Amino acid sequence: MDRDLLSETLARRDEPPYRARQVWAWLARGASSYAEMTDLPATLRAELAEHVPLSTLALEHEARASDGTVKALLRTGRGQAVETVLMRYRDGRRSLCLSSQSGCPLTCSFCATGRMRFAGNLSADEILDQALHFRRQGEVDHAVFMGMGEPMMNLDAVLEACALLPAMGIANRRTAISTVGWIPGIERLSASGLPIRLALSLHAPEDELRSALMAVNDRYPLADVLDACRADHAIRRRTVFIEYVMLAGVNDRFEQALQLARLLSPREAFKVNLIPYNPTDSQLQGSGRDAIAAFRSALQSRGVPVTVRLTRGREIAAACGQLAAQAAA
Repeated sequence: MDRDLLSETLARRDEPPYRARQVWAWLARGASSYAEMTDLPATLRAELAEHVPLSTLALEHEARASDGTVKALLRTGRGQAVETVLMRYRDGRRSLCLSSQSGCPLTCSFCATGRMRFAGNLSADEILDQALHFRRQGEVDHAVFMGMGEPMMNLDAVLEACALLPAMGIANRRTAISTVGWIPGIERLSASGLPIRLALSLHAPEDELRSALMAVNDRYPLADVLDACRADHAIRRRTVFIEYVMLAGVNDRFEQALQLARLLSPREAFKVNLIPYNPTDSQLQGSGRDAIAAFRSALQSRGVPVTVRLTRGREIAAACGQLAAQAAA
């Protein structure tokens, strides 16, 4: 919802300030119409329905995968395309993958979003409306800013949205912000003191390869980024997740696992999440199961905490690295 437009409409009617809080409380509980907001006067509900849309985003397409994942293609009032994903897990978790930008200005070679035209930052309201879209379909309890865009380049809007997500049932401790290593944003998140999880897209254990995969490494080299992550752990005492997409013959060799293990100290500051590569129109290929298992074993044997990410929504191009604002059947 455009919260400024809501405030202006309420002020024009000389409504008390608590009316905006009432409307937000209903939205956060999943209300899909003003008619449900029964503690508002009927005349106010009618005027809001006429002048203040419930969302700043219009649904263009929704795709559903056999594993329960749902991907929504949404469009802002400025015509920007946005994708957001709901992931359902067997343990009952309902996690949202939220976008912070339409497209992405950083052209990582393995990511479909980076090949889109970058259309700009999303507002806090547009981020919240992604979450509210799925809140209307049921309860949600986790969120990751791993959708379109680099969240640290739009951190004001991201943190503003994070401040309101708990009202929907998504606590800050169950929220993660992923970054390619945008150090000014990492430092600002550290200074905020919020218990939001930091996740670093690493994908290579040395600078030359990382720069080939992720041009941002030329600006913020690996050693500096990891130092910023260590500083964040020292301040907020939250484990930093290291995201590592597994690319066949590129970054999945035993020697590279050893390099990665040497980088990640102290051990308690980091946990590696190995990500099976999800197909895009890139020429890159994903590592096989045996290669992923061997890489994982090499890290574990050297005391590095490591998991392999469960892929969700691949068949509808909703998995990690696949978001490209294209409607799936």
